Amino acid sequence: MAKYFDINEQGCSIRCKLYCTDLHAVRRVIVFCHGFGGHKDNRAAETFAERAVAKRKGMAVVVFDWPCHGDDARKNLLLEDCDTYLTTVLDYVRRRFETDELYAFGTSFGGYLLLKYLAEHGNPFRKVALRCPAIDMHGTLLGAVATDEDRALLASGKPVLVGFDRKVKIGPHFVEAVRAADIRKYEYFDFADDILIVHGTADEVVPMRDSQEFADDNVIEFVPIEGADHRFRDPKKMDASIALIIKFFGL
Repeated sequence: MAKYFDINEQGCSIRCKLYCTDLHAVRRVIVFCHGFGGHKDNRAAETFAERAVAKRKGMAVVVFDWPCHGDDARKNLLLEDCDTYLTTVLDYVRRRFETDELYAFGTSFGGYLLLKYLAEHGNPFRKVALRCPAIDMHGTLLGAVATDEDRALLASGKPVLVGFDRKVKIGPHFVEAVRAADIRKYEYFDFADDILIVHGTADEVVPMRDSQEFADDNVIEFVPIEGADHRFRDPKKMDASIALIIKFFGL
């Protein structure tokens, strides 16, 4: 079962999508954080959610739109708003389902934001899985997402529209905030046993070596997926990554 709902709190209107087999039996929740320019209805989230809740009556997956993504009404992306959205979603899920059995799955930009959240707030999750996380989000943003023209406009102090499924408006303030919030300056040893990173060896957006070095530096389990690109377009490689994550979560 998939159901849409909104969280209207903290001055936000967060568009969400819930997957579960029995709404009244939910005791464990996976919060899925999509990538830059993505949305709550993306195929990767749907595939994972359907697999995760199948035959698991007490399991739910919640996917939500980041600010300026999907159906979100905001027009200018701010890093602090992303933190507010994630915090608000987690607080809502705890109250709504009366549970502390929370898990997290983040891809690319979503993986970066989850790691930023852990460093700044601690770890509220039983387990955290990251697929192709943008460890160097600043470098990824300016190198793989923005064009030469975008970089020139940002350098002159002007906002630009960048992204994949939906173009997102970013300005120099967002770029500088991402540069300052470099997750590589933090240590994750306290959370290392509860984090898994999987990354495709053919990722054309986020360099696999960034994830590998980050995992090595923090003693985090790292699994390369041979031949997988950034979006894991090959269904077999997507299935392999989902199986690894579900096993890691202990579902």
